[in-house]
Amino acid sequence: MNKMKTGSNNWAAASQMNSVRLLVWSTAWVASMALAAFGPKLIWNYDTSLTILAVLINLGIGFAMILATRRYLRGLDEMHQKIFLDAAVLTLGVGLVSGLSYELLEDIRLITFQPEIPHLVILMCLTFLIGMIAGHRKYQ
Repeated sequence: MNKMKTGSNNWAAASQMNSVRLLVWSTAWVASMALAAFGPKLIWNYDTSLTILAVLINLGIGFAMILATRRYLRGLDEMHQKIFLDAAVLTLGVGLVSGLSYELLEDIRLITFQPEIPHLVILMCLTFLIGMIAGHRKYQ
């Protein structure tokens, strides 16, 4: 019985650590994205070498965030993995279909403005959030 409690505690601790790692890498990635986006104009006056360095740092941190997400996902139990993957599949589909259709709207002159990536990112974030909430409600 004690082994079962210890195993459960170890899993909970590992899951908590994976969540914290993912939070740290996600926060670092958002910060590095802000630095790469705003640094050239506000900090280093468009110095090419610093801008390239900021973008490379952003890419490196982004890949580390992807690995942290993978580790987080592998640490989940089967039900939570299914919820996460279902939400991710929904997000990928909505992002791909909506993004291509959004771009097409400008090409065929149904909208007069340039489609912006942030609009698609917001849509994908909201889709993932809705997918996660719906998945958790489904399995309650």
